[in-house]
Amino acid sequence: MLKWAVELGQFDLEYMPRTAIKGQVLADFLLEFDSAVDDKALVMLHPLHDEESLEKFPHPWWILHIDGTVNYGGAGAGIVLVSSERHHLMNAIHFKFYATNNDAEYEALINGLKITLEMEVRNLIARSDSELVVNQMNERFQARGSRTELYLRCTQRLIGIFKKVRLECVPREKNSNTDALVKMGSQQEAVLLGSIPLEIQEIPNIPEIEVMQVDGALKETWMAPILA
Repeated sequence: MLKWAVELGQFDLEYMPRTAIKGQVLADFLLEFDSAVDDKALVMLHPLHDEESLEKFPHPWWILHIDGTVNYGGAGAGIVLVSSERHHLMNAIHFKFYATNNDAEYEALINGLKITLEMEVRNLIARSDSELVVNQMNERFQARGSRTELYLRCTQRLIGIFKKVRLECVPREKNSNTDALVKMGSQQEAVLLGSIPLEIQEIPNIPEIEVMQVDGALKETWMAPILA
C-alpha cells in the first residue's frame, strides 16, 4: 500500500470505502452454477519457471513471498501467498518479542509455511530477499549460532511435510508487496493495512535457549582482587 501511495500520489484520486457485500449476492452467485456438473476441481495453473517444466507434478504450484525486518517501530513480517489461479492472500505480523533481522526473516518463512500448509498446498516456491536465509536453507551457507540452528531445524521440519519446495532469492524490488506489508506490520499500522489482517505474535516459533546458572558463592581466585 505504501508503494501504491507513492505511485498514485501524482494523480487526483479520492478514496471510497468498499460497502458491505450482501449475503444475497453470494446466494445468487452460487445459483448460477449447474449442480449437475461434477467437475469443480481446482484448475491447475503452474507458475512460470525458467529452470524446468513443472508439468510432471500432479499438484498445483503456489508461490510464497515473505519478508521480515526490524526497525525503530519494532519487528514484523509480511507474507503474500499466490495461489495456482493467481489469487493473492496477504498477511502482516507484528512480533512482540526481541528479534534480530535474521530472526525476523526466519519467522516470516516459518509463518508463511504454516499458512501454506493450512491451505493444503503440496508444491511451493518460496521467495525471499534474504540471501542468508535462502542459502542456509539450500545448504550453501553454514548456520552458525544455537538460535540460528533452532530456526533452521524448525523450518526444515515444516518443509519436510510438503511434496516439493523450492527456495529462491529474489531482489528487493521484486518483493515490493511484502516489503510494504512488513513495514506496516512492524509498526502495527492496522489502519493503513485496511482489509489485510494484522496478527500479533507474542513468542517466537522456536523454544527459548536454556542458560545454565551457577549456584553458590564465588571462590577466592587470582581474579578476586581485580574484581574488588
